[in-house]
Amino acid sequence: ASAHENSLMAAPRLVDEAAPVEAPADAPAPGDALALPHTHARRVDHVARAQGLRDLGDLSGAVTELRRALHDDPGATDALAQLARTARLAGDTKLALGAYARLGQAEPHDAGALVQQARLLVSEGRFAEAVPVGEEALLRDPEDPEVYQVLGRAHLGANELASAILRFQQAVHLDPEHGHALNNLGFAYLRANDNARAVEVLTQAAGLLPHVAYVQNNLGVACERLGRMEEARAAYAAATRLSPRYVQARVNAERVGRVARADPASPALPEPLPPVAP
Repeated sequence: ASAHENSLMAAPRLVDEAAPVEAPADAPAPGDALALPHTHARRVDHVARAQGLRDLGDLSGAVTELRRALHDDPGATDALAQLARTARLAGDTKLALGAYARLGQAEPHDAGALVQQARLLVSEGRFAEAVPVGEEALLRDPEDPEVYQVLGRAHLGANELASAILRFQQAVHLDPEHGHALNNLGFAYLRANDNARAVEVLTQAAGLLPHVAYVQNNLGVACERLGRMEEARAAYAAATRLSPRYVQARVNAERVGRVARADPASPALPEPLPPVAP
């Protein structure tokens, strides 16, 4: 989830004056970590309530309503999908992961929920857990480049470079214009010290993502490692222009400038930045 999504201010909850008051209940149903027990005199559309609360910025209230919806209908896939997304925005990783896992079970032929579950595990640094989830998604949809992308990120996080490179290559094979997969493949090549290949794919990534500063920075790293200092300076300058507060790119640019003034034939070996992908 993005920073601005996590910073939403809580808004007053919607009040349906015609609806009976529901008994508060804070504990989940026995054996169900997602559902929230409650009682009411008549059926209430908790999913619709949740949408209204989410629109107002009340993520906590929306999560509560979606969990009540699951108490009424444990197999409601729409409520599960909304709960996964809303809990993630609210910063409740455990609940979001549980909802994605349940959704993946409820839709046994769809890889989407598993891809999201694996992405969230990667973002939490739980790489070993993300790999089998991604492998299950691969069995369901071997033609989806996002499956290979998230598997590559999981392997990369676990420092399994050969597997990461293979998965990123497969993602790019399926979608040659997947700029983020190309950036991550270039990053993996840099980690493996295969700098020539890194330059090749990062040049493609920079062409596809011309406004993404970290891609330019990684391209600069690859060029600098190969002694292509003018290209490195240009890439670092592009990164700092795109993101003036990008400290690492600015440090890299200043270092290359000092090296060029002191000894143009003696480049440094900077480190690339970690991959970032949606």
